[in-house]
Amino acid sequence: MGQVFLASYLIGLREGLEMVLIVSVLVAYLVKTGRRRHLLPVWGGVAAAVALSIGFGWALSYVSTTVLGGPGQELFDAITSTVAVALVTWMVFWMRRTARRISGQLRGRLDDAIGLGIGAVVGIAFLAVVREGFETTLLFFASARGATTASPLLGLAGGLLTAVVAGVALYLGAIRINLSRFFTVSGVLLVLVAAGIFKYAVHDFQEAGVLPGLTTHAFDASSWLDPSSWYGALVAGLFNITPQPSVLETIAWIAYLLPVLTLFLLPGRTARSTPAPAPAPDVAPENPRHAQARA
Repeated sequence: MGQVFLASYLIGLREGLEMVLIVSVLVAYLVKTGRRRHLLPVWGGVAAAVALSIGFGWALSYVSTTVLGGPGQELFDAITSTVAVALVTWMVFWMRRTARRISGQLRGRLDDAIGLGIGAVVGIAFLAVVREGFETTLLFFASARGATTASPLLGLAGGLLTAVVAGVALYLGAIRINLSRFFTVSGVLLVLVAAGIFKYAVHDFQEAGVLPGLTTHAFDASSWLDPSSWYGALVAGLFNITPQPSVLETIAWIAYLLPVLTLFLLPGRTARSTPAPAPAPDVAPENPRHAQARA
């Protein structure tokens, strides 16, 4: 399916599930508290966030391919890739730290917004989703650059569709997923993807003339690493490992991957004074029908 299909699928699945969980928490809370009249504004905010994210992706592609050219395009792509790496790095650490509290935070903000009116409710849903949408768009743009087929878009769409199906199944109680483990595993894979994007950014900086050493290769694996093979496509798509990387690209890949992955895999700090709450109510939304049955 192409070199970047798997990376795009992972981006869509991880980011999509975050967005679906956020929307599910808002919807379940409104249903459980008898505020169904606010569901339409919530969905309106979600729709506006999705539309703005798609527009942001179009703008990035238009500027890169139409407005700019030559070194200007390479520099633009390098900068957007660097920003994408910074965002995904912040995101995986933020999600690991706040996953247990995100549900309560969203509910508190929604309560405050309901007191202020419909516009505030729309704003809460919009802001909660648009951040994830912008991250998804920027990360996808950075990982899919240079692709000549529709594989990246198909991968992203497949990941988002899988996330929606999984989110609905979680909401209805049809399946149970260890979300903590899921976000840990997907976080590791995203760090690997981000290391490849950072390597790509350094390559673009070199092509733009900002950094030297474009033709100084660290090694030559072209004799055994065939980019057209399934394994070559896998390592190139997920990790951006190429047969002839420059020395600076290789240094950048290692310098990012080793410390970030080590820090991410370190045991998380827990509160000392109070026990951590159970993860299920804070991460996965409660099925409102179950809550009504207990009431």
